[in-house]
Amino acid sequence: MDVIIYTDGGADPNPGIGGWAAILRFGQHEKALTGHEPHTTNNRMELQAAIGALQALKWPSTIQFYTDSEYLRKGITEWIEGWAANNWQKKGKPVQNADLWQKLWPLVKQHQIEWHWVKGHAGNEFNERVDRLARQARLEITPPDQIDETIPRLYVRSSCKGNPGPGGWGAVLEDGEETTQSSGSAPSSTNNRMEMTAVIEGLLLLPPGSAVQVFTTSDYLYQGITQWIRKWRQRNWLKKDGKPVANADLWQALDELSQNYAIRWINAKGQALQGLEEAGKLAVEAVKIA
Repeated sequence: MDVIIYTDGGADPNPGIGGWAAILRFGQHEKALTGHEPHTTNNRMELQAAIGALQALKWPSTIQFYTDSEYLRKGITEWIEGWAANNWQKKGKPVQNADLWQKLWPLVKQHQIEWHWVKGHAGNEFNERVDRLARQARLEITPPDQIDETIPRLYVRSSCKGNPGPGGWGAVLEDGEETTQSSGSAPSSTNNRMEMTAVIEGLLLLPPGSAVQVFTTSDYLYQGITQWIRKWRQRNWLKKDGKPVANADLWQALDELSQNYAIRWINAKGQALQGLEEAGKLAVEAVKIA
């Protein structure tokens, strides 16, 4: 039987609450699978997605397997035989996630699989679908952040026609009974740059020293400011490979500005919040005049 499989998985933060998803297509039939774990990593969720997909097959199959995880693809196609031959050791240390690799390996051997890497968030229909399903699975066990009504709430959104393309940003600041809105545009930008600009401009609506809750639906912004930025700063805004960090100018500006505020960062993806909806409308309208 010829089967097409797409998988994805992730944790937010990493490590943190995780979700995974798989879509299996065979002929005119399609099956979607999901799962979640309360404390895990991106890589473990990618592996679990592959395990879940292959466990769902009842007989040996010819499979076209698509993943945006180089860790999964290279692990199976390049590294795993050496790990197994070396008793799941690498340079004298246990292989990371050996329990899942050992679970996945015999499942892989039951089939004829051609492994494909696809770029994530690049418009591939089924890659985008498993990404959404994995995120939904994660959100099913993600406790909703409690909004403190006594602390100002800054909601930020972005919009672009093309990525890059004409871009807009929107910010809505709720402080007690008062609401302040701000927006702006750029003739050529990206969603990531517009989201960061929204935060910078939104924070400037508050006096220095203020406490504020910042709500964003951008994983890039949330993970960048809560996880990645410390190492970027230590490496003088260079990545591990020595190349400059993307959007370093805005990251440095946000890093410096955020020192003046007591910020609670909230990843609000999947939450229906009026402030986010209003910020989104502002961003869309701003694009029209970019």
